[in-house]
Amino acid sequence: MRGLIYKEVAIFFKSIDKKLALIAAGAIVLLMFETGVYAGLLASVMLAMTVGMQNVMSFASDEQAGWKKYQLAMPVSAASAVTSKYVAVVCTLAVSLAGSIGLNLISSVAFQSFQSTIWGVSMAVAVIVPLLWAGICLPLTYWFGFRTAQTMGLLEVIPVCYLVKYFEDGAGFSAMTDSVRSYVVVAGAAAVVLFLLSMGISMMGYSRRR
Repeated sequence: MRGLIYKEVAIFFKSIDKKLALIAAGAIVLLMFETGVYAGLLASVMLAMTVGMQNVMSFASDEQAGWKKYQLAMPVSAASAVTSKYVAVVCTLAVSLAGSIGLNLISSVAFQSFQSTIWGVSMAVAVIVPLLWAGICLPLTYWFGFRTAQTMGLLEVIPVCYLVKYFEDGAGFSAMTDSVRSYVVVAGAAAVVLFLLSMGISMMGYSRRR
């Protein structure tokens, strides 16, 4: 299964959409200028969303290349085929975490403010958002095809952006970090449970479409 995991991770990096990367980079730079000491947190949210969307986009490669007909000819079980994608998603969390650390470090140095709460929430977001993205979109890919998953992935952007905008215009960033901190552990546990349940649903969808 290591070969399959390597394949999935390699596809993730090779299929990075330049336009998506440029849009994300522009949004991150804007956030760094607009949100002060909370720049690292908001930039981490944007990066985590980008990693989640990139994972969904890389799921399309198998369908476009007709990979499944070759995979069925290989001594690879449905469990291995599906699990490799989920393990690859976990591997890409390193990109989200490393980026979050770098962005928070830049923010802390630029604004001369180190707040452990902001760093903690940023790390949690860097893990939770991509897991949720994959946990929702991968089963849709296996059951209904990539287009359905792609549409749902785009729709997932709306509540995340609305949540950030709500706190920015209403309760304020300080209220956001104080309130979110209380639910980080619960949200993380829920994301992991959803991710594992999603794997089981994806395996059933893969077997159904064999």
